Amino acid sequence: MRLSELSGKEMVDFKKAERLGVLGQTDLEIDEKSGKVETLIIPVGRRFRKQAYEIRVPWNRIRTIGADMIILEVPENQYSY
Repeated sequence: MRLSELSGKEMVDFKKAERLGVLGQTDLEIDEKSGKVETLIIPVGRRFRKQAYEIRVPWNRIRTIGADMIILEVPENQYSY
């Protein structure tokens, strides 16, 4: 699957049934040797406020990629402030 096919899809945490954002506003951590995506880094909150943080979701925690949505399993310890 190409990145362009994923862009614009809504990301949802299936445990909390919570909207996390849209792919395209997300950073990707890519393995330099293999070129594979390892982690989605999802910014949450306002960037200029102290409440802003990011969620790091390993690629293997993606449950389903649908036509409009990506369902993720966000590990509890992946919230970085």
